[in-house]
Amino acid sequence: MRNYVIAGGSSGIGKALTEQLLADGHSVYVLARSSRTLEQHPNLHFTETDFGVPSPTIQGMPEEIHGLAYCPGSIQLMPFHRIKEDLFQSDYRINVLGAVHLIQAALPALKKAGQSSIVLFSTVAVQTGMPFHASIATAKGAIEGLTRSLAAEFASSGIRVNAIAPSLTQTPLADRLLNTPEKLDASNKRHPIGRVGQPDEVAALAALLLSEKGSWMTGQILHLDGGMGQLRVFA
Repeated sequence: MRNYVIAGGSSGIGKALTEQLLADGHSVYVLARSSRTLEQHPNLHFTETDFGVPSPTIQGMPEEIHGLAYCPGSIQLMPFHRIKEDLFQSDYRINVLGAVHLIQAALPALKKAGQSSIVLFSTVAVQTGMPFHASIATAKGAIEGLTRSLAAEFASSGIRVNAIAPSLTQTPLADRLLNTPEKLDASNKRHPIGRVGQPDEVAALAALLLSEKGSWMTGQILHLDGGMGQLRVFA
């Protein structure tokens, strides 16, 4: 049995990852604002945590951590001229500074495990320019830089660091972008593979990166995006 810490593990991709790790027999420590969507499980440990505030209080983690995933995020799309400074700050706080605080708090326990893994989340919009994504792409671009920097710094400590850059995934966070048949159909058609992602699909890749099966991968940004970032399909 391995110990995993999942920030934002009660919704969307984080919840799917929590459920997959529990099904595989591991102990999962969820840090999130609410546990109401999680079913009780003997190996599930929940601590109420808000990563959207300055200097969040981080507690409830085990003494030894084999894997950590930071899943909180935001999707606030609008024209650049309408974005106020506080939105840039809010997106940066939840997407970047929350991860920084968690990793710093977990670092002794990650080192104690001997071999451990950190998984962060970027977005396809960092490498593929998209209108109205200036704020979130800025924050997630910082996550990609953080991923590579920490992977280099932690390599000698036995800690791997990778990030997943998904495209639009059908989660509660993305609900307002997919909440009608017309919106969903339009989003499906924008992806070469013909559909948006599902939380279980992204969680499966995160679980692989956290596990010993991903033990030779670090410093990578993995694009799980239905082909949107690299492919152009012509009818």
